[in-house]
Amino acid sequence: MQIVEKSGEGLSRVYGVTVPAGDLADRLEKRIAEILPTLNLKGFRPGKVPVAHVKRLYGKSLMSEVIEQTLNESTQKVLDDNQLRPAGQPDLTPSSDMDAVLDGKTDLAYDLAVEVMPDFEPLDMATLKLKRPVYSPTDKEVDEALADLAKQARTYAPRTGKTVKAKDGDQVLIDFLGSVDGVPFDGGKGEGFELVLGSGQFIPGFEEQLVGAKPDSDVTVKVTFPEPYQSAELAGKNAEFAVHVHEVRAPVDAEPDDALAERVGMKDLAALKDALRSNLEGRYANASRFKLKRALLDELDTRHDFPLPPRMVEAEFAGIWQQVESDKAAGNLPEEDAAKSDEDLKVEYRKIAERRVRLGLVLAEIGRRANVQVTDQELTEAMRREAMQYGAQAQQVFDLYRQNPQAQASLRAPLYEDKVVELIFSQAKIDDKKVSKKEIEAEDDLPEGY
Repeated sequence: MQIVEKSGEGLSRVYGVTVPAGDLADRLEKRIAEILPTLNLKGFRPGKVPVAHVKRLYGKSLMSEVIEQTLNESTQKVLDDNQLRPAGQPDLTPSSDMDAVLDGKTDLAYDLAVEVMPDFEPLDMATLKLKRPVYSPTDKEVDEALADLAKQARTYAPRTGKTVKAKDGDQVLIDFLGSVDGVPFDGGKGEGFELVLGSGQFIPGFEEQLVGAKPDSDVTVKVTFPEPYQSAELAGKNAEFAVHVHEVRAPVDAEPDDALAERVGMKDLAALKDALRSNLEGRYANASRFKLKRALLDELDTRHDFPLPPRMVEAEFAGIWQQVESDKAAGNLPEEDAAKSDEDLKVEYRKIAERRVRLGLVLAEIGRRANVQVTDQELTEAMRREAMQYGAQAQQVFDLYRQNPQAQASLRAPLYEDKVVELIFSQAKIDDKKVSKKEIEAEDDLPEGY
């Protein structure tokens, strides 16, 4: 095998690799020798098939296997011999006639282009000084959370009297039958349905027409299905619902007392308040860590300056720009972006892509030097947590992750990043700073220039 470095500028390297046809022929002979004992061809005893006959039948397919294995091994040899840490998958460009290579008539020659990881010294983590914003929930917030819980736990009681009419916020017990052009449609029938007016459970215009309805009355509701709609057959169609109102029920808010606590599985009101306070503390702790991590990333970004692998930046930018174009097509671009030209947006988002790549490389290098690892158990737990979000399909999703290395990588990457971030936190100097609720909940802008 011959390996020649053709070029080496910046982080890019190009090597010319040549594997003699004789070496490929030797590998082919060894491969045939491996499979001969297992071959069972008509007219030959097991293990006695002539090599020439095997070559006639399977020569090209076996040579294809040999070439693929040779490419993998020679590529790894180039990386190992030159002590290269690739920043991405190397590109292989054949320079020989591959049909002739398959026929064993010429050498296998190709160019290997690879971008290497930049060589830089990460900052000393002990020199980092960070401020952690902290906020503790007040008694008033706990009381507000309790009031919200009581509102969510409300019940509904039948309205009584001679002039009962449904109001917005009331619950109505109804039967309904929907039709388009007089023909009932699938999914348009319901009996004993409890509908809270104003909840938005039904299509626009339906609930509003039941405001003012009386118990034991019939109401004709006329609506137009939205365009688009989940059912293509109904999208944009005019529909009519025959609705019978059995009862009109008024909301009855639960009292914030021991009975409410017992309804939600708590011993008493005091225990419920403690749980609500704990939930609030957890939420603010998560926000605090998010802001601390953001401050760390800003610090890592400003304190590292080294060349970035161009293809890695391009891949990151392509992903960002694809999302920008998707948002633009759907009319979901942020107001400040919608007013800018594509050229201006590309400049801004390319800088963000560069920041992401730079931070990824810094965290990866810190983790590599500290031998940070994501264990199989940690990955399995992450797969299980992700799968549990899919309810009845949890096992199916879990099996998908187990069988798909790429899906596993999508979970491994954030686990690895969090472990590196925790490592840095453990060595940096972090001082707590009390902030207001508004400050802990405020969104962080990118640093100036991004």
